[in-house]
Amino acid sequence: MATEMKDTKGGEVQIDMEAARRYLEKEGETAASMDSLPDKFFEPFIMKGIKVDRIERGTIVCSFKVPPRLLNGGGFLHGGATATLVDLVGSAVIYTVGAPTVGVSVEINISYLDSAYAGEDVEIEAKALRVGKAVAVVSIEFRKKKTGKIIAQGRHTKYLALASKL
Repeated sequence: MATEMKDTKGGEVQIDMEAARRYLEKEGETAASMDSLPDKFFEPFIMKGIKVDRIERGTIVCSFKVPPRLLNGGGFLHGGATATLVDLVGSAVIYTVGAPTVGVSVEINISYLDSAYAGEDVEIEAKALRVGKAVAVVSIEFRKKKTGKIIAQGRHTKYLALASKL
């Protein structure tokens, strides 16, 4: 299905709407094999290879070597993998201040500043900015270990479920 639109100069432009569908609806052998994956495989898939280098109250520093399984089509660390690491490492730092739960995500914000490639050593530093009774806010920074250059910065806000008084 193609749609015609006008470009900025008034000319006709053909847009292939099916291209968007093909991009999203992955079919074939690879997609079919996804149904055979074990339940709850996603977090271990992303987290495999993470090593905690330092842990103290309100701070976690960990590192990993970027594995090929986490690369995007451009050959560098996928933004979705980065976002998942913001979620998971950011959640873990909430435990370091004594919270009984890591809660549920309210907001995640990520600024992607540079790329990391397969085999590159990356350091992740998560800091608890505030952990209250109902809300926690953490910051997460990704750096190239070799140069210290920032790859991404994230901020994660979580709702901490309040204990029932019933």
